[in-house]
Amino acid sequence: MKFNKVVYHIAFWLLAYLFWIFIFRNGTLVLTHAITIQFCYLVFISANYYLNTLYAIPYLLNKKQYIKFGLVFLTGILITALLRVPVSAWVTVHLFNMNARFNAVSVFADSFVNILFWVLCILGAQMVIEKMRAQVYIEQIEKEKATNELNFLRAQFNPHFLFNSINSIYAHIDKSNKDARDMLLVFSEMLRYQLYECNVEQIDLNREINYIRNYIAIQKGRIDEEVNVSFYADNINGQAFVAPLLFIAFVENAFKYVGFNEGRINKVDISLKQEEEKLIFKVYNTKDSFAGRDEHSSGLGIANTKRRLEILYPEKHKLDITDSGDSFEINLVLQNV
Repeated sequence: MKFNKVVYHIAFWLLAYLFWIFIFRNGTLVLTHAITIQFCYLVFISANYYLNTLYAIPYLLNKKQYIKFGLVFLTGILITALLRVPVSAWVTVHLFNMNARFNAVSVFADSFVNILFWVLCILGAQMVIEKMRAQVYIEQIEKEKATNELNFLRAQFNPHFLFNSINSIYAHIDKSNKDARDMLLVFSEMLRYQLYECNVEQIDLNREINYIRNYIAIQKGRIDEEVNVSFYADNINGQAFVAPLLFIAFVENAFKYVGFNEGRINKVDISLKQEEEKLIFKVYNTKDSFAGRDEHSSGLGIANTKRRLEILYPEKHKLDITDSGDSFEINLVLQNV
């Protein structure tokens, strides 16, 4: 993505350079003179463009610091116009071999007007394009929201009926089968958490940890004893909040694809720790190196979680996924939690 951006910027400035040479060159100048003059303008105009797009607009204009933005914007134009005066003088004497009287005031005035005009044009065009893109993105999000709401309504069921059914099943399980009865109770608690507690934007991290523990407890009753399962949640101070059900897709993926290889240790290691305002979540599982992964089924949950992270934690998360063939590892860091 970064490489594509660099190519895009290089192509844009190259086209702008050619445009200025062949459209706006003075008829009294030869082509080599026009190339030199327009290249100087290109350097100063692009310097102002990146000053504004990388600093002035995101850190001043977007934060409604209009006076500071205006001062930075005009200062950049003024400095580059002043710098063009000695550059123009040197080019005129040493490259063009013209000993005519050099008018520094006129060069400065022309430079200031030209640089100001083209920086305004380029920034204005960029802001219009970004606004159009934002509008398209908003419309896409609205469509996705409507579709998700419709799917949610279609998938709704009566939770009271479900819990009554669970209670009926629990009553019919023989009392001697303690493991099955306990597993059903854990499942009931997980379901209650999903239905009644997850309808919020942020939830206590300890509640999320408890949900993960319950899920692991159920999975331990299903998987082979040859799989070692560990879960550590250290240094959680009880004051952290996260989006509900944010980690579970990674945990589900680990148990779904854990390997059952004979002759070596098969394991699922899950850890969650807090460092100041940062959460570090890791999931590691061994897998069958010869078994192909079902990309469609395994990728959907993780893809959805990636999308949630982009929406809920923009520029505040880092997700690394490593598939080494015989193991799969997730490293997620959340900032300002």
